[in-house]
Amino acid sequence: MFEFDFGHGDELELLRETVRGFAADRIAPLARDIDEKNEFPAELWPELGELGLLGITVEDTYGGSELGYLAHVIAMEEISRASASVGLSYGAHSNLCVNQLRRWGNEEQKKKYLPDLVSGATVGALAMSEAGAGSDVMGMRTTAVRDGDAYVLNGAKMWITNAPRSDVMVVYAKTDPEAGSSGVSAFLVEADSPGLEIRPIDGMLGFRASALAELGLDRCRLPADSLLGRSGLGFTWVANHALDLGRYTIAWASAGLSRACLDASLSYASEREQFGVPIKEHQLVRAMLADMWTEAEAAELLCANAGRLRQEGDPDSVVATATAKYFGARAASRAASSAVQIHGANGCSERFPVQRYFRDAKVLEIIEGSTQIQQLLISHSALARQGETS
Repeated sequence: MFEFDFGHGDELELLRETVRGFAADRIAPLARDIDEKNEFPAELWPELGELGLLGITVEDTYGGSELGYLAHVIAMEEISRASASVGLSYGAHSNLCVNQLRRWGNEEQKKKYLPDLVSGATVGALAMSEAGAGSDVMGMRTTAVRDGDAYVLNGAKMWITNAPRSDVMVVYAKTDPEAGSSGVSAFLVEADSPGLEIRPIDGMLGFRASALAELGLDRCRLPADSLLGRSGLGFTWVANHALDLGRYTIAWASAGLSRACLDASLSYASEREQFGVPIKEHQLVRAMLADMWTEAEAAELLCANAGRLRQEGDPDSVVATATAKYFGARAASRAASSAVQIHGANGCSERFPVQRYFRDAKVLEIIEGSTQIQQLLISHSALARQGETS
């Protein structure tokens, strides 16, 4: 497994071992049950907070552990290895809500929300996607109109992770529909805000315990100080940052799921016998295991490279992140498919985790920018570089 060496590798690897132990002891035993019930285990929030994982990028002033973003994605990988659903909820809370508030919130907003979000006393979410505007963020129709000392929001959001149990959400809306990307703003919306309706979504293919919901905003009136960052810069500042970091987070989640598929397959192949020997002795099974191992290693290395470039402030980190997300999600899907194949009929049963891995892996190719969106970003960069050197 790849070891970080960005000046504090030992500290990060110690964190990895801590999170891996917690995930194995507390999260993995719950994974099947929460998937079947479509319920996130609420008791995990304060436990994650006590470990310092919910405020991993947050300054000590607000109760955070201030370990940085590389620590966050390591935690994301290990949590996702135990349960992709818990990993997705963790990422939506600690990255898409907490980290955005930490980076763009004013002092009053940070003092009001961060301590409880960091401790796990409250839960956060981010609401950007809409039924007709997923990857096409600029196609959103939710609006926010200034009315005296308030903003009034109207519209709907779709596929919002954590929303059914959230206490505060970062919600995007157009404050100037004619201004393009400079007309989008971000708002902090509390779950009990008048005019906000949260409608849970059940029956999903994967990530069933990550609690999705649709939001209805009907003349939802917010105080003017609910604005996150500056008016009109919600897309340029906040959303772009959230999207880029979201892709990076999901890239690591994909690596974690690939590892889970490999773990399950190695164990099963050692125990299951066919034709008088464990199936690990059959060459074609070994070929699948070799491919799974290689692609899991490659996914982590791509993630680590993107992390290094991000830490250095290199503009190439954007395409490196897209590459890591693209390869990682596809590798997780291939690993999950092979894991089911190795398990045979047992792989199609809920009694074995690989059935859940298969469902979760497919979703990774859709969320935080689909596989096709990543292909467009990567090919655009490749063509631009070819033009520079030709």
